[in-house]
Amino acid sequence: MVHITLLGLVLWLYLAAATSLDSDIFSDTSDYPLANPGNVAAHDPNILEHNNYFYLFKGGIRVPVFRSAKLDGPWEKLGTVLEDQSVVQKQNRKRPWAPMVTFWKDRFYCFYSISQAGKRDSTIGLASSDSIEPGNWTDHGALINTGTQERSEVYPFNVTNAIDPAFFVDPDSGRPFLQYGSYWEGIFQVPLTDELRVENSSSPDADHLVYLPDEKRKPNEGSYMSYRSPYYYAWFSHGQCCQFEQQGFPTKGNEYSIRVGRATNVHGPFMDRDNTSLLDGGGSVIYGSNHKKVQHQHWLQAGGK
Repeated sequence: MVHITLLGLVLWLYLAAATSLDSDIFSDTSDYPLANPGNVAAHDPNILEHNNYFYLFKGGIRVPVFRSAKLDGPWEKLGTVLEDQSVVQKQNRKRPWAPMVTFWKDRFYCFYSISQAGKRDSTIGLASSDSIEPGNWTDHGALINTGTQERSEVYPFNVTNAIDPAFFVDPDSGRPFLQYGSYWEGIFQVPLTDELRVENSSSPDADHLVYLPDEKRKPNEGSYMSYRSPYYYAWFSHGQCCQFEQQGFPTKGNEYSIRVGRATNVHGPFMDRDNTSLLDGGGSVIYGSNHKKVQHQHWLQAGGK
């Protein structure tokens, strides 16, 4: 079982002719290679390799599922993870965001978000199945609530936004963790039980991973953790992703980018190349907007073995 991580393998791009863009508005740097568009439009994609196929899950109605023999497609739509809208009783539950699918103890699990743009009344839900393909998934409902509903008053749920879930197993201890968060107080990590529920959910032993303490707007999201001895790496996206005021592009200096910090412990603290903590606004840029073409990249969450 293999999850795929390819920083910059972009499945959702705004493309425009270079002559139509003013370099004072949008980055024209060529420091980063152009991304692979992937032959399918997918917001917040996650790809899992299983039985010689790649399975792509994306944000959308009931969490669409695609399959391909190659990463660059063509992609065949198989159906959806959920047979109906999520059992989570919140807004926008027909269209979950940012699914993250993993294989854990002989079963497939899909973490998904229920949210609405600009709102903190969000939920990370969980579905599971003994098959990766559509037709046999069980929706277990809420794992984490923010804003309202069960345990939303518990720290750190009371200061965070429950979107962009990412699953990680610490190779040192074998313990599962969940990273999540966007804007507000940043990105957190909570330990999970073997049944993939939040451990000690009334008072979780949470780690604060990424934060912008000195900025009014705090556009960090889309986190993921990986490990390569001897370091743990905390990856995340930074910048304005959506709802732009001009021609579908962010203002120059606010473009989306993929950033990273590392630590020798799964709990942190995570530091960037300049030895700045990710909790102090740090984060080394790994991939940024470029060529006056790539303005909004979502990277593929990955992990496993």
